[in-house]
Amino acid sequence: MQIINDPAEMQHIAERLRLRHQLIAVVMTMGALHEGHLQLVKIAKEQAGTVILTIFVNPRQFGPDEDFYRYPKPFEKDAALAKAAGVDYLFSPDVEHMYPEGFQTRVLTGNIAEQFEGQTRPGHFNGMATVVLKLMMISKAHIAVFGEKDAQQLAVIRRMVEDFNIDTRIIKAPITREQDGLATSSRNVYLSSDERSQAAVLYKSILKAKEIVSKGTDDTNAIIEEVTSVINSAPDATIDYVCIVNDETFTETGRLQKDGRYRLLLAVRIGSTRLIDNCIIEPA
Repeated sequence: MQIINDPAEMQHIAERLRLRHQLIAVVMTMGALHEGHLQLVKIAKEQAGTVILTIFVNPRQFGPDEDFYRYPKPFEKDAALAKAAGVDYLFSPDVEHMYPEGFQTRVLTGNIAEQFEGQTRPGHFNGMATVVLKLMMISKAHIAVFGEKDAQQLAVIRRMVEDFNIDTRIIKAPITREQDGLATSSRNVYLSSDERSQAAVLYKSILKAKEIVSKGTDDTNAIIEEVTSVINSAPDATIDYVCIVNDETFTETGRLQKDGRYRLLLAVRIGSTRLIDNCIIEPA
């Protein structure tokens, strides 16, 4: 595995790979790798002959009161995990490489990005989309693999790829969960032992939603009320939002249609740690 820091060098390598007719897949991360990331790499290796994993903690997608400066950065551990997973190139640029002096262009995201995470974290999706576009251009990847846990992010990226005619195919990977159902996340390390136990309510609330829908309930307010009750059973839980949206447009809906495909979105703080999760809901 080669470790590359310079964007121009990474572009040059990617161009040589393309000229040799190598299929390239990229997995974009902010480091602090966990099993979820490794599953993305596994899928990438199944799809392409060369896998590039990027590690870049992007300051432009963090708000002023968020955890940019304390976000975990165990680079040596991450590099060892990436190498063991079969990554061919680890691209890990500095902020100065990605946003050199005079940098001023950004992606402006649209309707899909305005609610939920976009409303709670103003500017987040503009910063995310900008760095994803840059990493696509630098890696010259034919395929990019993203986790379904960040469902709204995935929808924003799909929209950007379509709108800009980007020739990178987006593959979504299912959510990787820990034994009690908690979605794997780099932020899980922030949870104390007691908070970690309480965090299981997110998955319990998902199971409750699926149970209600399987029994024929189509009133989203009733589903959200039950989900909220489960989450509030954890003493240190604070809900940012619980909502049910159309899976394609991310618009909220009041009633599930039998031929529709919907997604339950959760954003919950357990103590000071903010966790997100989601699941597909399909009426019986």
